[in-house]
Formats: sequence, C-alpha cells, structure tokens
Amino acid sequence: MLLINNEVVEKVLTMRECIEAQEQAFAGLLTGAAIGRPRMDMYVPCDRDDGYYRWGSVEGSSGGILAVRLKSDILVWPRDHAAGGSEQKYCMEPGTYCGLVFLFSTGNGEPLALLNDGHLQHMRVGGAAGIGTRLLSREDSRELGIIGSGGMAQTFLEAILAVRDIKRVRVYSRKAENRERFARENAQRHGIEIIAVDDPRDAVRGADIVATCTDSMTPVLQPEWLEPGMHVVVLTPREIDPAIVQRFDVAVQQGREEMPMAETERFRKGISGSPQAYVAGSAEEQLRLPQPKKARLPTQDWPVYTDIIAGKAPGRTSADQITFYYTVGNWGVQFSSVGGLVYRKAKAQGLGHELPLEWFIQDIRN
Repeated sequence: MLLINNEVVEKVLTMRECIEAQEQAFAGLLTGAAIGRPRMDMYVPCDRDDGYYRWGSVEGSSGGILAVRLKSDILVWPRDHAAGGSEQKYCMEPGTYCGLVFLFSTGNGEPLALLNDGHLQHMRVGGAAGIGTRLLSREDSRELGIIGSGGMAQTFLEAILAVRDIKRVRVYSRKAENRERFARENAQRHGIEIIAVDDPRDAVRGADIVATCTDSMTPVLQPEWLEPGMHVVVLTPREIDPAIVQRFDVAVQQGREEMPMAETERFRKGISGSPQAYVAGSAEEQLRLPQPKKARLPTQDWPVYTDIIAGKAPGRTSADQITFYYTVGNWGVQFSSVGGLVYRKAKAQGLGHELPLEWFIQDIRN
C-alpha cells in the first residue's frame, strides 16, 4: 500500500498526461471500460453557528483501478457586499484541508494507494478545462481571458496552454496584488505575455477563450460580454447567470452527476455546489446554509462529452459560434484515471511511502 503526498503528485504528473488520461477514460464510458458513481454529499451542523460540516464522496473505475475520493470540510459563507459573498472551507482550522483518494485494484481487490487530493484535485479540474477547450474552442484561438487568480486559475491556464497555442493572457481578480502576482509569475513560467487588468470586462473583451475560476457566490461573467467565436469554461455554475445560456450556440456538459431521485426534506439538490446531498439539522440550523439566489443551469437537455466524441451530437460547427463546456460530471472517472496514472508513475520511480498491507487487510469476513 503506497502513501502518496502532494509533493509526489506534483513531481510525477504533467498536465498533458492528466488531460490524455481523462480523455482515454471518458472514451471508455462508451464501451463499459469505465464507470463512475455521481458525487454524493452530506451536510451536518458543525461547532460554528455560521457554518456547516460537509462530507463528500465519489467513486469511479477505469484502467483496472477503482478510486474513492473523500472530503471532510467545514464550510462558511462570509458576506462581502462588494463582491456578493464567497464560500470558504477548511478542516480543523483555516488553512488546513482534508481530502483523500483511495485506489484499489479491480483485478484482485488489493488496496493500492492512499493519496492526498490537493494537487491531484487542481490538476484534474484544470485538465477538464483543457479537455473542453480542445473539444470546442477554435483551433486558431490565441487570446485567453481569465477571471480569478488562485490555484484553480493556475491549472486552468496550464491546461488551456497545453491544448491551444495561446499568445496573450489577460487576468482579473478582485485583489490587485493577486492578479499582478499571477501575471508576473506565470509570464515567467510559461514564456508568454500575461497582463493584469483592473476590470473583468477588460479580461473578456476580444478573448478567444474565457475562463472563470473564482469562489464567488454570484455571477462574475455577464451575457453581454460574450462575442462571436468565443469558447467559455467555468469552475462552478455559481460564476455565471442562467440567462447567459441563451448566448451559447453550443453547450456541452462533461457528464451527468445528478441522481434521478425526488427531493425531500432531507435529500436536496444544488446546495452550495453539491449536485445532491443529504442534509441533517433542525430547520433553524439549516438557515445557515446559503439559499440559491438564481435558477440552476438548464443542463438536462445538453449533450455530454461522450455524445460529441461518439458523433451523437455536434460540437462546434462554425468559427463564429459561442461554445461552452460545463466541467461538472465524470468526477469519479477523473480520480481513477489520473490517480491511477500517478500511482503507476510513483511506483515505477520508487516514490511515496510504503505502508504495511496488513494494516488494511483482515481475516474476519465483512
């Protein structure tokens, strides 16, 4: 049993490999070679009277490996009137987090590895942006506009650069020092022109590809900003208003995450980014949870990634279409494909920490 930390993941995993591993696994969904269970969360009142505990899990199998991704978070929603609010999360105390990925062999059931999910999570989400960009953006795209300058913006940028020959990037985020640091560091790292701008509209104007990567609870991208030929990818649906959907000529969802179950008092959908969740707590305690301020994106009739690659639905068919890739879906398969790749590379390079297998195997039938 191999213990793999974030430093090992970062050392062995490249973005191009991350994208290719996911694309191969997604193709396996068409044949039954890959399969995933939609994400399920559970909300329970926590010690704070302004937050909630959230447990999240998702599973997927591909390439002979099954992955179980687990998250343990305290969520709070501080109110920033200038920006419309945001969501913050931590485990135990601000600045520390708990996310784990367990890998098992589907050949003989053996526990293979336990990974920290931090860097892997950023890479698989950024990789999804790259997958959608390769699928739907114009091949001659050269200008990228980014709203957001955190860790996810970093991997969104890396993924888009991996699939398109971007010449210039404009980035906006609320804090000037953050966007300026992002521009300075990434211009040096990637050897391209990156400009920090003072208004989100300036980041979007004239861009071929637009990416939003923020923790905002309200839309950061406006419908009237979109121009013919643009490709759009977002980190969370909270970042866009459902009205913007009317501007998309082609909208594709990565995969279906919702379970076909009716909502009840305890089973609810769309809470703070959760596709579906069981919710504990009294009616008074549940008032801590953020209330949806807008309708959900109407994705039920959109084609998914596999529909496009199988030829069941068209992707971009003309240069002036506005396209949109919704990165929700196939999460379990992402963790099995990318996690499996990391495990195999770490094993081959002698990296990670070996844990005694007997810690995880027992002789009592369960």
